Amino acid sequence: MFRWKLHGNGRTVAPGAVVAPGERLNWGATVAIGLQHVIAMFGATFLVPVLTKFPVSTTLLFSGVGTLLFLLITRNRLPSYLGSSFAFIAPITAATAIGGTGSALAGIVAVGILLAVVGVLVQFAGLGWVDKVMPPVVAGAIVALIGFNLAPVAWQNFELQPLPGTITLVAVILFSVLFRGFLGRISIFLGVIVGYVATVLIQLSTGEVLIDFAAVEQAPWVGLPVFQFPDFASPGTWSVIAMFLPVVLVLVAENVGHVRGVAAMTDATANRSTGRALIADGLATTLAGSFGGSGTTTYGENIGVMAATRVYSTAVYWIAGLTAIVLSLSPKVGAVFNTIPPGVLGGVTTALYGLIGIIGIKIWVDNRVDFSRPVNQYTGAVALVLAIAGFTMDIGQFQLGAIVLGSIAALVIYHLGNAIARARKTGADDGGPIPAVGPLGGDPS
Repeated sequence: MFRWKLHGNGRTVAPGAVVAPGERLNWGATVAIGLQHVIAMFGATFLVPVLTKFPVSTTLLFSGVGTLLFLLITRNRLPSYLGSSFAFIAPITAATAIGGTGSALAGIVAVGILLAVVGVLVQFAGLGWVDKVMPPVVAGAIVALIGFNLAPVAWQNFELQPLPGTITLVAVILFSVLFRGFLGRISIFLGVIVGYVATVLIQLSTGEVLIDFAAVEQAPWVGLPVFQFPDFASPGTWSVIAMFLPVVLVLVAENVGHVRGVAAMTDATANRSTGRALIADGLATTLAGSFGGSGTTTYGENIGVMAATRVYSTAVYWIAGLTAIVLSLSPKVGAVFNTIPPGVLGGVTTALYGLIGIIGIKIWVDNRVDFSRPVNQYTGAVALVLAIAGFTMDIGQFQLGAIVLGSIAALVIYHLGNAIARARKTGADDGGPIPAVGPLGGDPS
């Protein structure tokens, strides 16, 4: 498993050729490309714990550990980096407010277990049943509502520091349109850097304390991450877990899209690893949630790096995973990221949350969903309004949040509506596979 065939002379990749997952360049080039993958994933991976108030170092640790676990379970045949998934932000934010961090971690663990179960079913039964449960109109609605549900959170941060927020937002947009390839894919990371520097300059010029560096000065250079544990005993935990379950559908779409993308760029046989990829991401998410880290997913930024370098060697991901683990052992690194001011977070999330919503709409466009059909209209319309408005429903001590209600509405309206349409012969249902939407864990640009 840990043997890679040297590609060519080990230094260059011939025009039209690719370095296959079972190959590698010389170790110097392999390490360099592995570090490039770390840079690609870093901006998105640290942003999730910053937004959800989780320890950055802990999330980074389990991002690296999860990547190595993914490589082992997929038998070193599927190149991928597992970083923090943005799909978890909304349920974590809601769950923390209701039941605290322990309840939120219980929700992450539940998602991981269910995703692994889905992976086992896919491994033995194929993807057909998933396609039927979540056709494009439903998949698009669920992905979109998760992003749009977070819009008020972006505003809460933005209004605290409007000038840094505006600078950050403008920088993110400019970087995404000015640059192509790798730099364009890390536009959110670059935007955060610009916003942070601008905030420091504003602090120096006005004397107003916008960033407190005391925690950075006190943090040691080397130390273990902070571990936290899920709480399954709290009375409200099960209603909290319900908020997380729709995330499973997003993670399935992300992983399926990742495998299809890699297969298209390397070898069609990679599609055989779909079930293993889902199992691996499920177990990595379960492990992260069990000790205080964010849920994981495959990353689009890293697919971009592979496409740019034409190096699909799994060896570079072992380097990236190990590097992330080493970085997680520095509390000072985590303290630096915790100083990111609310204005910068508000600016970057204004773009980010909207982009997550747009990915859902792109699923509709790519699959040419027919919105002249009332069933499709109401599937999307009701789900989005429920999520954006923040609908909730209390059933005794059990509370259903906006994401849960929106997802249930999309599934029920679509399947029940089409059942009625078939019975009355007023129209056929829309089918089609889940599209390769690309990971939500990172920059959706």
